[in-house]
This record gives sequence, C-alpha cells and structure tokens, in this order.
Amino acid sequence: MALRSFGKDPETNGDHCPTVWLDEERQEFVFQGWKADESLQAECLQTGPIPDTEAVVRLPARMVQQIREACDAADGSTVR
Repeated sequence: MALRSFGKDPETNGDHCPTVWLDEERQEFVFQGWKADESLQAECLQTGPIPDTEAVVRLPARMVQQIREACDAADGSTVR
C-alpha cells in the first residue's frame, strides 16, 4: 500500500486527530476521524444498513482543503 498523506486537522495539537490520505495503488481515500455517536449512527441508518466491515466517521469541515487536495491527486489534476 502506498499511502500519501494530505494532512491532519489544522486545529488540533497534531496528536490523535482526523487525517486524510490517498492510497495511490488502490485509488482509495483513507480517513481517520471521530467515531460517530449513537445518534449520528441512527440517522445514517435511515438511508440504509451499514455493514460490519464499514464505519461512519466524522471529519471537521475545516479539513476541506486536505480533502480537495486528495481528490485532485486521485483524479490526476495535481502535479506530483
């Protein structure tokens, strides 16, 4: 696996914080975020089941820049 890091939550202390990566071999996004609480999980379940192999995580909107950069890299629109 070749993970390319796009950054951590800019408003944390750098420890145990939401992070965005791109797995360049699989062309998949990898997110570390806060676990969804029961209320959010229940709301998400209204649109369909969540398999045991998946999870709902939360990322702060302030990470939009890191997510955009990862998206641009995934579609090849950024220079490496």
